[in-house]
Amino acid sequence: MNDNKHTVLLVDDEENILHSLKRLLRKEGYRLFRASSGAEGLKILEENDVHLVICDQRMPQMSGTAFLAIVKERYPDAIRIILTGYTDVDSITESINKGNIYKFFLKPWNDQGLKLEIKKALEQYDLIQANKSLHEKVLEQNEELKKINDDLEKMVQERTKELEIQNQALELSRAILEDLTFPIIGVSTEGLIAVINREAKSLSINGDSIEVGKEINEYFSPNAKEKMISTLETNAPQIIKNYKLSKGNYDINFTPLTGRFRGRGVILSLKQLEN
Repeated sequence: MNDNKHTVLLVDDEENILHSLKRLLRKEGYRLFRASSGAEGLKILEENDVHLVICDQRMPQMSGTAFLAIVKERYPDAIRIILTGYTDVDSITESINKGNIYKFFLKPWNDQGLKLEIKKALEQYDLIQANKSLHEKVLEQNEELKKINDDLEKMVQERTKELEIQNQALELSRAILEDLTFPIIGVSTEGLIAVINREAKSLSINGDSIEVGKEINEYFSPNAKEKMISTLETNAPQIIKNYKLSKGNYDINFTPLTGRFRGRGVILSLKQLEN
């Protein structure tokens, strides 16, 4: 604990008491203020951050307990100690029970005992402030955590909505692909058939139906595989005209995939020629 940071207010209407307290505490490194009345003490409290208040009980106009009750209301963090005689113990005890006073000392006090108790009181002040700071930090962190959770929940909701839209778009794309009136075949870079639509399923090539997972070479001539490779290498559409299949002659268009699927496959679209 660094006592140099602590400020102590001494309040007593007797100048000799104030002088004795100042002399007792001047080597302790505290910042000391003196007031000869409760009103003067309140003014000092308005203008300074005071950590500990020590005052006499018997003062004109405002007693020590009345003064410290006001201090508690306006400056609840300040530790409050009162000096009193034997005859005022009952009223002091009542004030302690109400929480207005941290501790009282009987006059005449023991110098070493008073200095030790003042040090303990200021340690108590530091502990309370540290706990308060920790509590505020926990509240702040909880608020930040709540904001992070709220943001995360919002992100999840947005991502879920985005995925729902993507799924709907994917389903729509599949429906459109299925309903196209001409055959569509999707082929990977390895030459494997990955996607076919309804019209492609109805094709019969060499007596066999086209199936997903089989190689393009099983259904089309080597020329078709060469066109597909050329399409991937140049990333430009290619065409085979008047290609003969069992149902007639077709123009086969080879279209490369684009975007993030660029270089990963080719779409074959077959347009049947009129006889």
